[in-house]
Amino acid sequence: MQLEKIERVSGISSEDFIANYLKPGNPVILTDFIDSDSPAFAKWTYDYFKEIAGDQTISLYGKEETSRDRVASAPVTQMKFADYLDLIEREPTDLRIFLFNLLKLKPELNQDIIYNDPTGGKILKWLPYLFFGGEGSSTRNHYDIDMSHVFISQYRGIKKIWLFPLEQSTELYKLPYNFHSIANLKEPDYDKFPALQFINGLEAEIKTGETLFMPSGYWHFIQYITEGFSISVRALPTKPIDRLRGFRNLVITRHFDNTMRKLFKQHWFDYKINVALKRGEKSYRQHQQV
Repeated sequence: MQLEKIERVSGISSEDFIANYLKPGNPVILTDFIDSDSPAFAKWTYDYFKEIAGDQTISLYGKEETSRDRVASAPVTQMKFADYLDLIEREPTDLRIFLFNLLKLKPELNQDIIYNDPTGGKILKWLPYLFFGGEGSSTRNHYDIDMSHVFISQYRGIKKIWLFPLEQSTELYKLPYNFHSIANLKEPDYDKFPALQFINGLEAEIKTGETLFMPSGYWHFIQYITEGFSISVRALPTKPIDRLRGFRNLVITRHFDNTMRKLFKQHWFDYKINVALKRGEKSYRQHQQV
């Protein structure tokens, strides 16, 4: 597995961003996507969040190995938002918050963010999501079912994100009819998953105030180097083929997989695992012959 660093840019014009990153689908770190004068940077502390929403009960997600047979991970527990913030500030934990729409619960928070939008107005600012995680927590390697472009902005802490193009799905051991990988990239088992030796990806480490532009269809493995939180906003896929893929994933593939899982349970999951392993083995042999 090889990883290259993603470049950082600042002050980029809409014309340059669209031509060099959005349309061709090239990842980049934007250092000023969120304006440095945004009130959020000074205002959004854990104490402030506890004050305005600490009593909210939130679902928490843990290690995702236990949810490999599902399109999305299942929560492992629930907790008051204030108690969770105390936990991640106090000690490392695998527990994280996934797609918590605090900005919908408290819409006035949207006024605290000033965007420097390089897309020419394509960002869906009305659909933001907050992600909180403890030091050492991570998501499984996956790509987004709707195939949208994603802008992940860090507001506290440090995240490390590994990106891989969609064309490497076989080498990543994509689970058929799902959108995640069954291989552990952090501790790769090259005996069980030999094709992992041939993947080439990108590495982004984003800190407070920085934003990763993640183009449509990119695999991403997100790791919390420190505790912290980020916000993601989306933009619709640029390419018609990606819009079609997103529609198919949401309307057909996801429901087909859920139906098969209910009907055949473990047998369906075992079948998918077997297919992923066979495809990976075939790819490994092909790479060896090159």
